[in-house]
Amino acid sequence: MRLLLIEDDAEAAQTICRALSGEGHEVSAERVGWEGLASLLREAPDLMIVDRMLPDMDGLEIVETVRVNGYLGPVLLLTALGSIEDRVTGLRAGADDYLVKPFAIAELIARVEALLRRGANQQEVASFGSIRIDRMRREAWREDRRVVLQPREFELLERLVSQNGKTVSRTMLLEQVWHLHFDPQTNIVETHMSRLRQKLNAGFDVDAIRTVRGIGYSLRNDG
Repeated sequence: MRLLLIEDDAEAAQTICRALSGEGHEVSAERVGWEGLASLLREAPDLMIVDRMLPDMDGLEIVETVRVNGYLGPVLLLTALGSIEDRVTGLRAGADDYLVKPFAIAELIARVEALLRRGANQQEVASFGSIRIDRMRREAWREDRRVVLQPREFELLERLVSQNGKTVSRTMLLEQVWHLHFDPQTNIVETHMSRLRQKLNAGFDVDAIRTVRGIGYSLRNDG
């Protein structure tokens, strides 16, 4: 796979490149944000690894920029900022995973492989009930009406569609959508689910999402 690393620490970049190359990946490395964005346009990598603290811009700016411009590949953020708030901010910006420095290189490799595997195992188009999604284009429809979603809303819907009507717990959503293996003690899931529900239900009489009190959420089979 072709990977793009944006990391200003030369020693860290060399270590990461060597390790990932040893796993059979083709890795390009850039030290500043604008060069990384230029490299993205040239090479169309399968996955990006972005340091949060770069000399010319915040890594979050890079993540937000590539998402707005249609990059669909997984993004792994590297950072020394390890608070719950920092992690949530990074994931909300559009990152798929978040690795706090210092980290073991074996964990980095494992996370990269997991992100690549997740994308490879998914069908491009999936549906359940009246809902249909296109993972490649990041588009969603209810019946024949397109529903415009923000990145995190799409990821929530994607998890619901993939379960084919089975209930997805709040804990699973925190782990799979926000990659949080703990409860951040916020209503982040409920807030995003409420926005998703409003968008899916606009113009329809039946609620597309079923709330299972105390457990989680599922899609209604109303197709």
